Amino acid sequence: MNFSARAWPALLALLLAGPGHGRTTTPPADQPPLSAQTLRSGGALPDAQRRVHFSHAELHFRVDPAAQRLDALAQLDFIAKESTDRLLLDLDRNLAIRAIAIDGKPLPDAAWRNPDGRLAIDLPTRLAAGDKVTVEIRYGGRPHTASRAPWDGGFVWSHTDDGEPWIATAVEGEGCDLFWPCIDHPQGKPDLVDTYVTVPRDLAAPGNGVLVGVQDEGALRTWHWRVRQPTTYAITLNIGPFEVLKATYRSRYGNTIPMEFWYLRGHEVQARELFAEFPPMLDFFEQTIGPYPWGDEKMGVVETPHLGMEHQTLNAYGNGYKPGPYGFDWLLQHEFAHEWFGNQLTNADWDDMWLHEGFATYMQPLYGRALAGDMAYFAMLQEERLQLRNLHPVVSGQRRAEHEVYDADRGPGNDIYYKASLMLHTLRQLIGDDAFFEATRRLVYGRPDPRPGNFRPRYATTQDFIDIVRQVTGRDLRWFFDVYLYEAALPTLVEARRGDTLTLRWQVPQERPFPMPVEVEVDGATRQVPMPHGSATLTVPAGARVIVDPHSRLLRAQPAIDRYRQWREALQAHGKDAAH
Repeated sequence: MNFSARAWPALLALLLAGPGHGRTTTPPADQPPLSAQTLRSGGALPDAQRRVHFSHAELHFRVDPAAQRLDALAQLDFIAKESTDRLLLDLDRNLAIRAIAIDGKPLPDAAWRNPDGRLAIDLPTRLAAGDKVTVEIRYGGRPHTASRAPWDGGFVWSHTDDGEPWIATAVEGEGCDLFWPCIDHPQGKPDLVDTYVTVPRDLAAPGNGVLVGVQDEGALRTWHWRVRQPTTYAITLNIGPFEVLKATYRSRYGNTIPMEFWYLRGHEVQARELFAEFPPMLDFFEQTIGPYPWGDEKMGVVETPHLGMEHQTLNAYGNGYKPGPYGFDWLLQHEFAHEWFGNQLTNADWDDMWLHEGFATYMQPLYGRALAGDMAYFAMLQEERLQLRNLHPVVSGQRRAEHEVYDADRGPGNDIYYKASLMLHTLRQLIGDDAFFEATRRLVYGRPDPRPGNFRPRYATTQDFIDIVRQVTGRDLRWFFDVYLYEAALPTLVEARRGDTLTLRWQVPQERPFPMPVEVEVDGATRQVPMPHGSATLTVPAGARVIVDPHSRLLRAQPAIDRYRQWREALQAHGKDAAH
C-alpha cells in the first residue's frame, strides 16, 4: 500500500514517468474538497461505532464511465453489542444522500445528518444488546478522483490506448468512505460483503472474493461478488476491457485454490509470463508462513492504471510487467504478502501499521533468497537500509490516524516498511529461524498449527507480537522492541581498539538497556560476544584483521550510510541522478 517513491531504485523513475500504459484522467478543476473527517482514517473508534457489530454489507454500484458518475445503494446490517439509539457511519459528504430507510421504513430527513462526512442516523427505536438493524442508504454523484493513486485516494478514471474505459479505486489512505458508507477504522470490518457492480455490457468488473453471478440487462451487465471479512479499505471497483487467465493451485495443505489474473485485452503474452509467477509465490508463502487465508475464494490480481494496492483476493497490479533483477515482480509479491499481513492479520490501530508493511516488506528479501540465494537477500536488505530516516519511532504507543503514520513530517513514514523489515531481520538472527517463524505464524493465525478451516481473520497490536515472541522464546525481549520500535534513533555500536584490546559498547537513546550480542571475526575465526550489560572487552592480537558483525545481523547506526543518503538526496533535490 501507499508505497514509498523509493521502494526500490527503479520505483522513483516509475513514479515520475507515470503508468506505462493507459492515460489517467486529470481530476476536475471544480472537484469539491474532501472534509477533514473524510481525509482522516482511523484514530479513536467513536462509542457509537464501538457499540455495534457490522455483520453484512450489500453494495450496489452503477458506474457511468462517460459521466464519471457513481449511483449506489448500500444495505448494511448491524447487531448491537450494547444498547444504542444511533448509528454512526463514514461517507464522503460530496456524495449526495437521496434517502435512508431503517428496516425497510423510510426515515425523515431530520433523522439523519452528514455535514462533515460522518453520517449520524437516529434510530426510530432504541436497540438492546443482541438486536439487529438494517439501514438502507441511496446516494450518488461524482466520487472523488485521485490525483496520484495510490498515494492519493479515490477513483482513477482512465482509458486504454484503444480509448476504452479503464477504471479503478484505491482508497487506503482516506478510507472506504470515499465511495461507500462504512466504519472507516481498521476494526470496522464487516463479516461479509456482497458487491453488485453494473457497467456497460462490453466491460468486465472483477471484484473481491468469489463471483456469485453475472446478469445482463439490455446494454448493461451486473457482476455480483462476495467476500468475507474484508479489510475496510480492501473493497475495490475495477472496470475495463479485461480478459482473464484462470488456473488451480494444489496447496501443500491439501486444498485447491483458484487463481485469476484479469488483464487488459492485448496484454496476453506479458500476462501469461506474470501469471506463471503465481504458483511459486503461493508455495513460498504457504511454506514460510502458513495456509493462504482465502483459499476458498481466490488468489486474484487485476491490471490497474495505478501502481498497486492490496485489495483482498484481487490485488491491484500496475507495474507494467517490468522485469526484476531477483527473478520475480516485487510489486506483485509485496501486494500478495498483504493477504497474510493486512487482510488475515489486521492491525488493531494505524499505530501498529508496521505489522502490515514491515512484514510484507521483509517477505521480499526472504523470497529473493528462496529463489536466488544470499546475494539477492542481502542486496535487497541493503537497498532498504539506504531508505531509513529514523526521525520518529515506528510505534508511538498512541492511537493514530493513517496520515499521522504515513506522513514522514509527523510520523515514521517509510520506516514502517524498511526499518521494520530490517528489525525483523535482526530479530530472526537473534532468536533463530524456528522461533521467528513460529512467532510469525502465531501472530498471523492466532495459533502455531494453522490449517485450512481452523483459523479466522484477526486483529493484533505491537504488544501482541512482543508477547508472542516472549511465549515462543521464553525470553523477555522488551528491551529489543523498546529500542527498535519505540525510539527514533538507531542504536550505535561504539568500537575502540588499543593494542590487543577491543572494547564494544552499545549506545542507545535514553540509555535503555540493550544486551544485544555481537559477532566478531578475528583473522577469519568468528565468535559471538555476549553483551549482558551493553558492553564487552575482548583480547585480539595486535595487527589482526577484525570485522565486527561480519554476517550483517545487526540493525545499527552507520555514519557512512547516512552520509551517502544525504549526498544522494541533495543531488536529487537539484534534479541530478546519483547513479552518474
